[in-house]
Amino acid sequence: MTSGSPAKLIFIFAIPLMLGNVFQQVYTITDSLIISRSLGVDALAALGSCDWFDYMLISVIQALCQGFAILIAQQYGAEDYDRMQKSVAHSALYSFLSGIAVTIAALLLISPMLKMLNTPDNIAWMAREYLVWKFSGLLLSVLLNMTASILRAFGDSRTPLFSMIVSAVLNIGMDLLFVSVLNLGIGSAAFATVAAQGIGGIINYLAIRKLPFLHIAKESFAKEKGLARKMFTLAVPMMLANVLIAIGGMLVQSQVNRFDLSFIAGYTAANKLYGALELAALAYGFAMVTYVGQNYGARKYERIRKGIFSSVGIAVVTSLFITLLIYLFGRNLIAMFVTADSAEAEGAVQYGTSFLKLLASWLPVLYILHVLRSCLQGFGDTVTPMISGVAEFCARIFMAFFMIAKLGSSALFYAEIAAWFASDAILIPSLLMRMKKEKVLLNK
Repeated sequence: MTSGSPAKLIFIFAIPLMLGNVFQQVYTITDSLIISRSLGVDALAALGSCDWFDYMLISVIQALCQGFAILIAQQYGAEDYDRMQKSVAHSALYSFLSGIAVTIAALLLISPMLKMLNTPDNIAWMAREYLVWKFSGLLLSVLLNMTASILRAFGDSRTPLFSMIVSAVLNIGMDLLFVSVLNLGIGSAAFATVAAQGIGGIINYLAIRKLPFLHIAKESFAKEKGLARKMFTLAVPMMLANVLIAIGGMLVQSQVNRFDLSFIAGYTAANKLYGALELAALAYGFAMVTYVGQNYGARKYERIRKGIFSSVGIAVVTSLFITLLIYLFGRNLIAMFVTADSAEAEGAVQYGTSFLKLLASWLPVLYILHVLRSCLQGFGDTVTPMISGVAEFCARIFMAFFMIAKLGSSALFYAEIAAWFASDAILIPSLLMRMKKEKVLLNK
């Protein structure tokens, strides 16, 4: 990533990540489709009632793994291979120790969280069953995210794509077998997900073992003064930002769960497709963490400037294209989740379509958010993105709790849009100041 056309490199690097995210969304949406069609609207509502809690635990793992990988990318760009070996070894060690702690905490928090989220009694048991199976396999999610983050730090986005494709295919197959054929219930869908992630993680691990410049030995795990502090200084702010975003989402969900099942189901269907809306944004974000990290390590500031402006342009064009697709096919996509011919099902489709189109209308704001946040992380600044997470949290709470009296249920839809704007208001001036500080802007 330290030579060649920045725009071309970023786009080519992002394509496999996009495809990987597509397959990740395929098996996320497949879970919901199979559960909804096999077990009914109530099961879909149960899945949605705990979405943000599930997201919080998974995003903690993703943030830690990605944060540790920032240092690896910078050392790889600087060709500091000795320190890089130790960073990779300690990244694996700290990821799995953190994964054990998160797993224990997650299992203990399931019942209190469902109560806090105002989950209706008639669907709470299904949500609990799903989460127990999902969180019991969190270490498999750690394996997948940790190995994928390390590979991306080295500029390899193809292997994570291949592992994601294999995981998606296996997950779909197991979903159909366990839920639709064997009728094993909602928990079996969660088991299928974590099992597929584990296999994807093994594929990534085998690829890492073959890297010619990486030789992890017993001494690579030896304690090095300052290394743990440096790695957690990068990772913890990212983790806290994701936790704050998730807590804001859970508080919004607690308000959503006060409405009827058609509203909860419609909101859930749109949220499941929300991941598809931002999949390209996530890919551009991962690409920019690696791009900025490697070039920052190599002290190639002019390349960073060009890459940032190129990535913003690419991201905005992509988001507008996705917006067009949602306006054309949004209702059909929402209708896939609901099969029953009833007033409740029709209400779910209407609510879901309205929410999905609203999200799509402001998609460029979200795409800019992902790119700018990732650029700052590539510089090694994970504190500012954390502050932007605080801004997101405040915006969601304001809309869900203070504007609901004026806007009604619409306030719960607009909460997400307000959060994006609040985050960008922090990220845009912060990145401009960072670029000026690093003498990246040409007018220096």
